[in-house]
Amino acid sequence: MNSVKVEIYGSEYRIRGDADPDYIQEIAHYVDSKMDEVDRETSLGSPLKVAILAALNIAGELFRERDDRNKLLAIVQERTEELSQTLDGELDD
Repeated sequence: MNSVKVEIYGSEYRIRGDADPDYIQEIAHYVDSKMDEVDRETSLGSPLKVAILAALNIAGELFRERDDRNKLLAIVQERTEELSQTLDGELDD
């Protein structure tokens, strides 16, 4: 288990996990940048409110990515079925 010290929104945290330390740092940097972005664009003042809004923004990104992936998978499945039917038809002739 790795233990990595990260800084998010001016506070240090020790994160323990099985992931690569560089990966943990990358994620922490992303969260920190999202919190800084929310802080610059709003005047919430409260670190908790900034964190909640940043979490909602990140969750929104995740949901959009999932939706895009599902749409692409549906297209791939449809095209695969079409190609399979075309091949079956050619092989039957």
